[in-house]
Amino acid sequence: MSEKQLNAARNCFANHLIAVNETIMNTNIFQDISIATQAIIKCFNQKQMGRVFIFGNGGSAADAQHLAAEFTNRFTIERKPLPMIALTTDTSALTAISNDYSFRQVFSKQLEALARPGDVAIGISTSGNSTNISEALKISKDIGCYNILMTGKTTQEFRDKVDIVDLILEVDSTDTARIQECHILIGHTLCQLIDNAVSDGEIDFSNNTFNIEGKVY
Repeated sequence: MSEKQLNAARNCFANHLIAVNETIMNTNIFQDISIATQAIIKCFNQKQMGRVFIFGNGGSAADAQHLAAEFTNRFTIERKPLPMIALTTDTSALTAISNDYSFRQVFSKQLEALARPGDVAIGISTSGNSTNISEALKISKDIGCYNILMTGKTTQEFRDKVDIVDLILEVDSTDTARIQECHILIGHTLCQLIDNAVSDGEIDFSNNTFNIEGKVY
């Protein structure tokens, strides 16, 4: 490997560490992750267990599917599956909505069909400006969901405008690749805190039922 390639590799790692450190120093990321964890626990502990919906575009779509799998399968402990649904995986829904309506509604129409009051909606957008993420969060807010946005560096002006979001998980970087790397770190931290909550008995799995015509299944 050439010295040029070695330096490029070192720079990637160094820039990742800078993004992590800047996020730790310049945001309330640990407090915000704790708030997000409590919102998800509250969602799961409803009389009828709520669900978390997660969605994004491109690399963020892959991140959404990755994190959903950690919930519905397992993360670090053996536990019952937890209901997190990635809205990026149903190709029939994605293509039908995009073809018949528009790509900006590709997540919002799914939420309109599936989400209930008390659920959690997590939109992932490195820029914070993805139209289909904004449209989805508007619908989920109207439904009564708790809305979380995972994004990159924001301004106070941006925060003041985003009244459809209950919580922003912000990475203090404008570099898309570094933001995506930190989003997975944040997502894995959420997974760990949820696993801890399961171990501590904070999540009531007896609520994992649904009701049809008075019958509980």
